[in-house]
Amino acid sequence: MGKVAWGFTASINGFIAGPGHDMSWLSASEPNAEGTTEDMASKVAVIIAGRDGYDAAKAQRDERDEVTAEPYGGAWSGTEIILTHRPEELADDPTVVAMSCSISEAIGRAQEIAGDRDIQIISADIARQALEHDLIDELQVFVAPVFLGDGIRVFHVPGGRRIDWELMEIDEANRRSFARTYRPRSKSPGKGSSPEE
Repeated sequence: MGKVAWGFTASINGFIAGPGHDMSWLSASEPNAEGTTEDMASKVAVIIAGRDGYDAAKAQRDERDEVTAEPYGGAWSGTEIILTHRPEELADDPTVVAMSCSISEAIGRAQEIAGDRDIQIISADIARQALEHDLIDELQVFVAPVFLGDGIRVFHVPGGRRIDWELMEIDEANRRSFARTYRPRSKSPGKGSSPEE
């Protein structure tokens, strides 16, 4: 079975999208080393996204460039699951599978589809829900050299729990992008089941 990963590019001050899910700031990112995006995309069978991001991508279709218009800049193909309370509204879109269910159910369904390949979460809110149930195996971080004054934070849960991460890998080919892979300390070999225990 593949892993459940949460991957994103963030601004230096911790936003993964601007106001209204604006992604134009990604043009400030360092370009990935040749083959990086394609390699990452090839490992992912299922993407789980949220309704707000889906709606924003549709609304901004004419404004977004090739990097931000589609997952992995168009290098990815697979099943995209959109979690929404109103799945019937997306019934006419054959490019997505709309589901109204818990994050645990969505990941279970994604694992059935993915087999040995990975599941990628691309929504901060959905990732937060998955973290509440310890369902994320890996965190993939890139950083763009830009400050955003507002938008969607990587992880914003007032009064929420602390989550510790352990560095697994530094992508030497993408050091300028601060490319890092982490895993939750609670899933590290020989560790306890939770950092709070």
